[in-house]
Amino acid sequence: MKARIHITLKEGVLDPQGKAIAHALGNLGFSGVEQVRQGKYIEIELAETDEARARASLEAMCQRLLANTVIETYAIDIA
Repeated sequence: MKARIHITLKEGVLDPQGKAIAHALGNLGFSGVEQVRQGKYIEIELAETDEARARASLEAMCQRLLANTVIETYAIDIA
C-alpha cells in the first residue's frame, strides 16, 4: 500500500523560502504570483493491507517524526 503525505506550514507561520520562490519567479518574468507557500511531499510504501491500521500508523509517523505539528499541518492520501 502506498501513502502520500503532504506537509505544509500552518497559516500565519512565516515562510521565508516561499517568499524567496515568489521573488525569484517575479525576477524570471512570471507576473501575477501573489504568494507562494512551500512544503514537503513524502511517499511511503507500507506492507500493511488494512487501510485503517495503515492510516493509524501513518498518523503516528507524522506526529512523532515527519511533521513538526507546532508549525506544520499534514494530509495523508492512501492509494
